[in-house]
Amino acid sequence: MKIEKTTIDGLLVIEPDVFRDARGFFEETYNEARYQAAGITTRFVQDNQSMSSYGVVRGLHFQRGPWTQAKLVTCLMGSVLDVAVDLRKDSPTFGQWFSVELSGENHRQLFIPRGFAHGFSVLSEKALFSYKCDNLYHKESEGGIHLNDPDLNIDWRIPVQDRILSEKDMIHPRLCETDIRL
Repeated sequence: MKIEKTTIDGLLVIEPDVFRDARGFFEETYNEARYQAAGITTRFVQDNQSMSSYGVVRGLHFQRGPWTQAKLVTCLMGSVLDVAVDLRKDSPTFGQWFSVELSGENHRQLFIPRGFAHGFSVLSEKALFSYKCDNLYHKESEGGIHLNDPDLNIDWRIPVQDRILSEKDMIHPRLCETDIRL
């Protein structure tokens, strides 16, 4: 397993060991002892999956207060551009974002600590996305930032006319208008 630090403290790109042969491949997607030995001591309590088609953009989402979530995300099939925005008020990288392509081919994972907004765009015809969370979802604590916030200027790699958004994601405020309270 290879772990790559990013330009934002705590955000890590993980490349699990993938063993290939004529039959296909085998990959250990998570092993608590190995991840803890690598410095990721987060205890995950909820797993989620989503299936989406090309052009879908989900996010940017976060949980407030005691319901904040760290996540370990990966794309099991297809390809997504995964984005995390630093919302930690005392962080020198507050308001900065990082993106990485995750796919069923590259097997990469992104570890997102608590204090980030998260989203992704689907680059392939279909994508199966998986994420482990260290806290349970709490509807009353959910928040979001508009994916087209001009202050963030995120390149989602999907033309605006091809983007498919939920009604909720279309009305999120900009970061400067958001009551984060993480």
